[in-house]
Amino acid sequence: MSTTHEAGWAHASGALRGPSWLRPPGEVNDLVPALWSGTARKVDGELEVGGVRLADLAAEHMTPAYVLDEEDFRCRARAFRDAFAGWDVYYAAKAFWCTEVASWMAADGLHVDCCSPGELLVALRGGVDPARIGYHGNNKTVPELRRAVDAGVGRVVVDSLTEVERVAAVAADLGVVQPVMVRVTAGVEAHTHEYIATAHEDQKFGLSITTGDAYEAVRRVLAADSLELRGLHSHIGSQIFDASGFEVAARRVLALHARIATELGAELPELDLGGGFGIAYTTQDDPATPARLAEDLDRIVTHELRALGLERPRLSIEPGRAIAGPSTCTVYTVGTVKPVTLDAGAVRTYVSVDGGMSDNIRTALYDADYSCTLANRASDAPPVLARVVGKHCEAGDVVVRDEFLPADVAPGDLLAVPATGAYCRSLANNYNHALRPPVVAVRDGFARVVVRRETEDDLLATDMGGPR
Repeated sequence: MSTTHEAGWAHASGALRGPSWLRPPGEVNDLVPALWSGTARKVDGELEVGGVRLADLAAEHMTPAYVLDEEDFRCRARAFRDAFAGWDVYYAAKAFWCTEVASWMAADGLHVDCCSPGELLVALRGGVDPARIGYHGNNKTVPELRRAVDAGVGRVVVDSLTEVERVAAVAADLGVVQPVMVRVTAGVEAHTHEYIATAHEDQKFGLSITTGDAYEAVRRVLAADSLELRGLHSHIGSQIFDASGFEVAARRVLALHARIATELGAELPELDLGGGFGIAYTTQDDPATPARLAEDLDRIVTHELRALGLERPRLSIEPGRAIAGPSTCTVYTVGTVKPVTLDAGAVRTYVSVDGGMSDNIRTALYDADYSCTLANRASDAPPVLARVVGKHCEAGDVVVRDEFLPADVAPGDLLAVPATGAYCRSLANNYNHALRPPVVAVRDGFARVVVRRETEDDLLATDMGGPR
């Protein structure tokens, strides 16, 4: 029998049991390897990543700080490259991007997907061959299209009928023929949060197959002398674990591919199935390996091509989160520990850290779940169900909604949150005029800053006011 309370569910008896998938740990000091980067380990209770003790890193670089495991990041990128041999693998820069990462992608043989002038700037600065860059976005302006086309990007992914005319005019003005892909909406409901599902009809991305807009865009591209149609592009969303969404999308996109060949006489040489492959944030997540994903997607595409009697186009995917996400953890310092007694008599332990929604807004934005661990010492205390919160002036400023931590967690302790490599730094903000944390890359016992911490001078640099 369920128990309710007039003040809401959080005050009801049993509210502190946590989600059904969360279990008390057998050993509160242990790591769950699937949630952490490949070099993360506990040594006498202290967390090390890339051979660097996080306590030492925090002492030198302060907290909060993003700790990027270079070996893990690059190994995951190469795993996708190797598993999808014969495909083009585009790293989705939006997940996490800086000049150092751009140089890794160039050196390790990946393509790069950019969706803003800033991402393009960093890609070029990091040495990425422009011909290996795809340029995305649902509202590309004429100046940014001119910049991308003039740089020689290998493809522009057009997202609207207006944009077909826009990029055609830019390319004609520059005297080039610009390769493009048409992003289509396949009408697939991906099993993910509504804000990161991108293939259903009621959202801003792509051109609908169902309404005929996608076909019309293809017709217009083919009619434009300054454009070269390379193929169709589909993306069903993010944090996807179930291959069934890709199967439905591939079937619908390849049916359009076949129709274009039959009715318009254009055998398109490429097809992009997007990305969105999920990672493990908590023990409830069970992501597939790149090898398994390659096997599943290849099987799906091969089956559909055979059924339609089509030649195999050059295929591409766009992993971002699956490369960047597990590679990074965020280290915080505990400031206060506050036991809060609820109306039903249960006590929730609130552990406040020195960051929050300014460095990880995903919990507030997507209802994202995270894990964490005590990083600076071993503990003999029993586990207690805790909520890790930030220091910002928002009740929704939650970093980790539910996690078992040692009962003796105290001010000054370090907490580390795994799987923060994707979108946390990209979405970081200056709420409450917070300074965005640094990204510190670690490898073989050495740490180096690849994105420095913001300073107060940075914060004031765009503020044009002053003493009167």
